[in-house]
Amino acid sequence: MSESPLSTLRDAVRGEVLLPGDEGFDTAHRPWNLAIEQDVRAVVTAADAADVAALVRYANEAGARIAVQPTGHGASGTAAGTILLRTARLDDLTIDAEDRTARIGAGVTSGALNIAAAAHGLVHKPGSSPTVSVAGYTLGGGVGFFARKYGMSSDHVIEFELVTADGQPVRASAEENPDLFHALAGGGGDFAIVTALTLRLHEEPELFGGTVFWPLAQAAEVFNAFREVTAAAPVELSVWAGTVQLPGGGPAMVAVSVAYLGSDSDGRALLKPFEALGGVLRGEWRPLPLAEIAAITNDPVDPGPSVSRTELLGRFDADVIETLLTGPIAPLLGIQVRHLGGALADARPGPRGPVSEQYLVYLLGLAFTPEAGAAVAAKQAELVAALGDAVSGGRLVTFLGATDTLAEAFSDAEVERLRAVKREWDPRGRFVANFPLGE
Repeated sequence: MSESPLSTLRDAVRGEVLLPGDEGFDTAHRPWNLAIEQDVRAVVTAADAADVAALVRYANEAGARIAVQPTGHGASGTAAGTILLRTARLDDLTIDAEDRTARIGAGVTSGALNIAAAAHGLVHKPGSSPTVSVAGYTLGGGVGFFARKYGMSSDHVIEFELVTADGQPVRASAEENPDLFHALAGGGGDFAIVTALTLRLHEEPELFGGTVFWPLAQAAEVFNAFREVTAAAPVELSVWAGTVQLPGGGPAMVAVSVAYLGSDSDGRALLKPFEALGGVLRGEWRPLPLAEIAAITNDPVDPGPSVSRTELLGRFDADVIETLLTGPIAPLLGIQVRHLGGALADARPGPRGPVSEQYLVYLLGLAFTPEAGAAVAAKQAELVAALGDAVSGGRLVTFLGATDTLAEAFSDAEVERLRAVKREWDPRGRFVANFPLGE
């Protein structure tokens, strides 16, 4: 791509265009994870879906590639040399309470949809972060609080509204362009640009949850209680347990986050093994308004540098607990185990089949310097190696790390099917996802 066509980009679209050297470019081009470098040629914040189509037509004439990051989450460093498309202004949000559906623009965040749906007593399938775009999260499958009852977010897409690689608007559903729909329902964003989608919502009268912290000295007790609770948990109950070292120092702790679609009394009955431990430092489980789902974990709402790694576990037993609790947490920020199962083990419409593993381990550290990032990655690798055959080797697109590939998340047959869709809908490789499919 030459400098000449790049200089005419502002004439091609109505949205904001920022080029290197422009005021605001240094902030606009950064991903959510500040440890990831993105050397992009320009940042375009599209005005609407028609503007997205205009950008694609421009890119075709200029021989440019486009990377789409609604909010910057999930970046893996693949956007170098591209025009970076932001879709924050595609924020239309309409709830049809009678049909229990939501039509949302590609820029709508999970937090915004939580609040809008809750006004009607409805929920979608949120992750823990309110700042993630629903479109981006859903293209990766989306495995959040209510996945045990409802499966992945992608399981509940009715229709995608898209701009294809030739700059044309199309729709994809189970009936219209079904192969493209199949690919997008959890197969990543490497096939077309999503401008809007329609999702099924679910009626839920009550939510009970929050996070409770104990001293690190009680970690083994807490993890054993976690095993007991999750072994008999109904699909309405999701429990995440982990050790954590909060930024800024202070004592390390062990935390249990709970999201239960049910009453206070039923929730407390299910959590009795935890209640019996005593020694709680802080936090509570309580009835929550549906609009306050994000309060369960209070994830950060500002970008920061981090290195994460997630592994699916084929077993979670005493040996795994001992491995996770041996040695200091540092340089990690946290070691968290999440209960899966339930509807995640069912067949689904997209390329990711049933998830047979019942647990995953999520390893997170901060990377304010390259050296700190390397130390975090080394600790993660050490822990994964120590877990041995408890690690299944499976992958979920939602949790892919910067060194993972999209193909690792699917069977060989599904990878070939996805590549056929890529060849049909984006034969020139105009679009570059956070995790491209590759050859």
